Amino acid sequence: MRGAARRPRFSRAELESYRDATVPDLVGPRVRLLFVGINPGLWTAATQTHFAHPTNRFYPALQRAGITAHEICREAGFTPEDRRYLIERGLGFTNLVDRATARAAELSATELRSGAAVLAEKVRSWGPRVVAVVGITAYRTAFGRPRARSGCQPELLEGAALWVVPNPSGLNAHETVDSLAEWYGKVAQTAGM
Repeated sequence: MRGAARRPRFSRAELESYRDATVPDLVGPRVRLLFVGINPGLWTAATQTHFAHPTNRFYPALQRAGITAHEICREAGFTPEDRRYLIERGLGFTNLVDRATARAAELSATELRSGAAVLAEKVRSWGPRVVAVVGITAYRTAFGRPRARSGCQPELLEGAALWVVPNPSGLNAHETVDSLAEWYGKVAQTAGM
């Protein structure tokens, strides 16, 4: 894997120092597909890079789906070239909740619901074709849809097609890079990528 030598080593204490930190959104002027994480993990906060943890399968799945031509090395943080490449591809990244935690289970239902309202404002401003929320449980809570299933949702979000796709975290043992790639390929196709 490109950049394996760049992988930083963080102690548990170093990672804990990033608790409640934020990670800026990565969105360009022509975003077509907006991926919405639940919230930043501590590694993501430390590197200021969405889906950055070394065990996260997000970027391998993007490559496998053909959304990116190569696997983005994220463990040490995006390079300026990585950021430019993703933006030029029409990809964007944000979170339902801005504050970093060790696990999404640390978030309250109130935080998730507030995050859905903020997300709607962002989508209205940015105008992506597709919004892909990464994680069914967080989606159900944030949007008040307790029976929602993964896939394309019946309602739009501020004019964008709204999808719920599986979480690529290494904690989600039910999914593989191949199954994630299949989901991400569907949302990319809907976004015209």
